[in-house]
Amino acid sequence: MELYSNHISRLIQSLSSLPGVGTKTAQRLAFHILSMPEEEVEKLSESIIDAKRNVKYCRECFTLTDDEVCPICGNPRRNHNVIMVVENSRDLAAYEKTGRFEGVYHVLHGAISPMLGIGPNDIKLKELMARVAAADIEEVIIATNSSLEGETTAMYIGKLLKPAGVKVSRIASGVPVGGDLEYIDEVTLLRALEGRTEL
Repeated sequence: MELYSNHISRLIQSLSSLPGVGTKTAQRLAFHILSMPEEEVEKLSESIIDAKRNVKYCRECFTLTDDEVCPICGNPRRNHNVIMVVENSRDLAAYEKTGRFEGVYHVLHGAISPMLGIGPNDIKLKELMARVAAADIEEVIIATNSSLEGETTAMYIGKLLKPAGVKVSRIASGVPVGGDLEYIDEVTLLRALEGRTEL
């Protein structure tokens, strides 16, 4: 027997399809949305549609941005000769919160995972190699997660970049194995950055 009307059930089902949102959270969100004033609901739906239509990849680092070039890549005060490679834009934001990294980033949008059928061509590795080849890069810091996929990706990038004569380093193990960067505090991230090792 259906607990809710068709419209409520569809809303709950749509919300529960979001990552990290279970059925109970989806129900809570659905009832909260239904209790909101109509103008606020319209603003929420417009902002979702607006973001989906207007957010794109930065042409240099591939993070999500509204413009052709993100504010970090467009900042002349950043050190464009040091690139930190991260798995996603959330990891980039986590490092930016430390306020100590002055280089630029490269967002892979994933990690190599043969088990999931994700190979080197499925993430932004070709674009990283093109950036390194086109500029005078001093160092590439690999800051992928400490998971099996993250470690595999780090080793693969290290092997690709060694022949180019670029210094390649890996963030230190202040980051726990299996931990996602977006959930780690700034102090631990900073310690991992400062204790990085050359590959």
